[in-house]
Amino acid sequence: MSRSGKGFTIGLLTGITAGTALALLFAPDTGKNLRGKISYQLSSYIDELSVLIDKLKDEKEKITSQAKQDSDKVVSDAKQRADDLIKEAEILLKNIEKSK
Repeated sequence: MSRSGKGFTIGLLTGITAGTALALLFAPDTGKNLRGKISYQLSSYIDELSVLIDKLKDEKEKITSQAKQDSDKVVSDAKQRADDLIKEAEILLKNIEKSK
C-alpha cells in the first residue's frame, strides 16, 4: 500500500473509532432501550412491507386477470374473423366453379 493509502486508512479507522466512541458517550438512551426501539421500528417496517407485498400481489392478480380476459377476447375475435374469411373464400370458390 502506498504511503498516502496508509495515511487515508489510518485516518478512516481513527474517524470511525472516534465517531463510535462519541455516539456511545452522547447516546440519550441505554443500550437495552435503544435495541428495543430498533427492534420495534424494524418489526413495524416488516409489517408495513408485508402489507405492501400483499397489495402488490392483489394488483398483480387483477392485472393478470384483466390481461387474460383481454387476450381471450382477441383470440375469440381472431377466430371469428378467420372463420368469416374461410366462408368468404368457400363462397368465392363455389362461384368460380359455377362460372366455368
